[in-house]
Amino acid sequence: MEGQLHRVDVTVLPAGFSRIESEIAGNWSPSLSPDGRHMAYVSDRGGSPAVWVQPVGSELAFRVDTGPEPVSAVRWSSGGGWLACQIAPGGAPRQEIWLVRPDGSDLHRVAGFGADTADNMRWLPGRPVLALTENLTSAVLIDVTTGDRTVVAEGPLLSLLDVDPAGRSALLRYGPRGARSIVLRDVATGAEKPVTRGERAVFSPGGGCVYALSQDGEFPVLLRITGDAVEVLASGGEVEDFTITADGRTAAVVWNVRGGESEVALIGLDHDGDRAPHPVTPLPGLVVGELTWSFDGSVLGFTAEGPGQPHGVWVCESGQIRAVSAEPAAAGAVRPRLLSFPAHDGLTLTGWLFAPAGPGPHPAVVWLHGGPEAQERPGHGPLFQSLVDRGIAVFAANVRGSSGFGRSFVDADNVALRYGAIEDVRTCADHLRSTGIAGRIGVMGRSYGGYLTLAALTWHPDLFDVGVDICGMSDFATFYQHTEPWIAAAAVSKYGHPDHDADLLRDLSPIHRIDRLRAPLLVVHGENDSNVPVIEATRVVEALAARDHPHRYLLFPGEGHELLHRTARATFLRETLAWLETHLCGLGHTRE
Repeated sequence: MEGQLHRVDVTVLPAGFSRIESEIAGNWSPSLSPDGRHMAYVSDRGGSPAVWVQPVGSELAFRVDTGPEPVSAVRWSSGGGWLACQIAPGGAPRQEIWLVRPDGSDLHRVAGFGADTADNMRWLPGRPVLALTENLTSAVLIDVTTGDRTVVAEGPLLSLLDVDPAGRSALLRYGPRGARSIVLRDVATGAEKPVTRGERAVFSPGGGCVYALSQDGEFPVLLRITGDAVEVLASGGEVEDFTITADGRTAAVVWNVRGGESEVALIGLDHDGDRAPHPVTPLPGLVVGELTWSFDGSVLGFTAEGPGQPHGVWVCESGQIRAVSAEPAAAGAVRPRLLSFPAHDGLTLTGWLFAPAGPGPHPAVVWLHGGPEAQERPGHGPLFQSLVDRGIAVFAANVRGSSGFGRSFVDADNVALRYGAIEDVRTCADHLRSTGIAGRIGVMGRSYGGYLTLAALTWHPDLFDVGVDICGMSDFATFYQHTEPWIAAAAVSKYGHPDHDADLLRDLSPIHRIDRLRAPLLVVHGENDSNVPVIEATRVVEALAARDHPHRYLLFPGEGHELLHRTARATFLRETLAWLETHLCGLGHTRE
């Protein structure tokens, strides 16, 4: 641990708040001061994601200097004296955890040294102790007043979720993607007891029970577990997230409904009280997330976004919802329409259609999200809105493997079932054409969606007129060889084992079918990407150049798996629009 020790967890606020300049920006990772009067959050105003502190109800704000690297998340300690900041050096997947006072003083790193990565940070309520995970192998507690560092548990694919107030028990999560389980561990003996399958769980304030988002069934539910007694607190559809007040009296719960919209409700947790969910309305955006309570339980913070409306941070206090830092939806933003149709095998597929005004057919693109355990939702999409403005329809698809539609759908593309996901892309294109929505069609996506783009272009070469691959995998063998070790270990359940499933993974790798590609291809990648390493792009580009195939390569220095700097995103948007206008609408000339 760097810097002096024996620091006190008391709030020190900045003196130099200034008015926020008018600038459209995204704001996320809300975290409230203990009394709910101030909010810390991450914003990309100014060009790069940084931490800001803002009084609730004021237009004044203070930027907290954490150095030049982009910040991905911030958490305010329950005593108020510290902000824990998750920082991504070079924009890469590797993360460091730094502590800083809310006034910007006493900045020092506490985790993520050298080649280590640290994430899943959580302040233990009422204690100056930060819980985090390093390398998905070490569960760590850091006492920020003394600097003491305690390793609670070690093991493969492990993550620390919470520690009870007495320090006797820990909640740990084990396992690869799509197959994670939560266990209760006796810190002294190491004995472990299964809790449920899932991703999230916390102790009650007294430590007498556990609240867990269980994925044991087809759809997630919120459970309260007391000894061997299990109580369902929230169910019905897809329970997506929850947060508990520090006094243990109220839960805020968000549901994923209607193909990707959000509903939020408050649920009383007193054993003899009212358990009926009390909706939080009206929500300021179609998609809500990152629920967080102030330590005194008086204020609920969250993010909200919608079509043409960037992520904003909001609060709900005494039933009243108000913005802390948020932009309204752009005038004339197109609100998408949810489509539903059968796949080749009868499985129901859905997606959001952003369509230009007037009858079709339109030039169109099928957009494929990353993950694949993610979901395309009716949120902010500058690319989609810009394409529609140019007369190009966008179908943001949720093919098999996507979240939000139950456990069976998420698992429907695992390992050898991946061929079904590739066929889903063909089904989407066929549906758009057969219903008169689309004429010429392109396909594009990022991360896993980039892989699926390459797969669709090489499995169905006559179906698409253009492609855009954004940091997609082209060869599972080189992906496993060069990605971060913790990413590789967690991916086996989803993609297959690099040795045991080598023949299958080779057949599923688009690089071995690249000679079938016919559509012009734009390849986009961040130079520092260590999730999907840049070799996945260079091998495709080299293969296309050797064939003199129409292509363009956009490589972004100083960026990782995501484009975090606004200048890079602006360049990406400009070049992608030009590429698609050229090859879908016949405008301009191909630049190779």
